[in-house]
Amino acid sequence: MPDTNSPSRAYRATKQQAPSRDYTATKEQAPSRGYTASKEQLLARLRRIEGQIRGIEGMVQDDRYCIDVLTQISAAQAALDKVALGLLDDHAHHCVVGAASATERDEKTAELMAAVGRLMRRG
Repeated sequence: MPDTNSPSRAYRATKQQAPSRDYTATKEQAPSRGYTASKEQLLARLRRIEGQIRGIEGMVQDDRYCIDVLTQISAAQAALDKVALGLLDDHAHHCVVGAASATERDEKTAELMAAVGRLMRRG
């Protein structure tokens, strides 16, 4: 019998209850997010990380030394972690603190903690 209290089952249940988000909305219709003010910086950082990943791919193709590849993977993970922490901070300050009601604040806090839990389980 499957464990009904497993984190992945709880996550799926949360995802099913979450309102759908329309990511195809135009800029005029797009809701304000915690990272909206720094969106260009965030995108630039993500493009640099993408370049790091392509560089790692090239290292593997070129049969570079294992430890060198692992070092670059660690650097890319650290860069992604920094992006994730920034997004968590933005979510806490913009979405949680700026919630319209106590109920919404509780929901946003639960989302925040679930995201932290997913980041901590990685590895």
